[in-house]
Amino acid sequence: MQSLGIYIVSIDRPGYGESDPHPKRTPKTLALDIEELVDQLDLGPKFYVMGFSMGGQAVWGLLKYIPHRLAGAILLTPVTNYWWGSFPANLTKQTYYEQLVQDQWTLRIAHYFPWLTYWWNTQKLFPSSSVATFSEDILFEQDRVLMPIFDSYQSQYRDLVRQQGEYESIHRDIMIGFGTWEFDPMELENPFPNGEGSVHIWQGDEDGHVPVKLQRFIAKKLPWIHYHEMKGGGHMFPWAEGMGDKVMKTFLLGEPFVM
Repeated sequence: MQSLGIYIVSIDRPGYGESDPHPKRTPKTLALDIEELVDQLDLGPKFYVMGFSMGGQAVWGLLKYIPHRLAGAILLTPVTNYWWGSFPANLTKQTYYEQLVQDQWTLRIAHYFPWLTYWWNTQKLFPSSSVATFSEDILFEQDRVLMPIFDSYQSQYRDLVRQQGEYESIHRDIMIGFGTWEFDPMELENPFPNGEGSVHIWQGDEDGHVPVKLQRFIAKKLPWIHYHEMKGGGHMFPWAEGMGDKVMKTFLLGEPFVM
């Protein structure tokens, strides 16, 4: 960061940290929130964006609604939505049923019965979201090593992050991320047709949170995206030692990405 003169502005999405909840939040309203924040902070006409995991919904929204403001975009194992229209039904069916049964129900409820999302994830009769409960059942080798590192870092901030309540933070994210979107990311046009910027996706092939098969399909549908798949990589790969430097140097300097 020092050698390249980089600084990072990290936002609290509505319902997180000290940001007010926004019950009608959509990928579009979030994109416009980010644009307003950039302008209020006087960060210039163009800026780079990066989203990890559920933060992918923010980046897809920015690529859809304000692509002219972007200098480039990074998506780190962005969560996919089984109900995006461009996915073939046989592919989504296969990957959907490869999940734990409790996660199948979590997503089914979030999509079809969003008003029951909070109840489902707080009731004790049946197992709820394995992601929200930090279950080790969905972790492969790398994530079993990195998850404790991630958790120890996050634990000191967890109460601050969720001070608006879990309904307006993680449960709202689930409802938006797996609800019915007003656009299909796989129908987006290249925001940098003249090569003045770039969009990159990083995805591990042993990610128990985000199906690599769906990410591969997205990369095939959007050939202008630079797709990096990491053998043995999990969902928490950004916490691997030196990974941040590698991602930034590939993204900003065009250096080859080597695991």
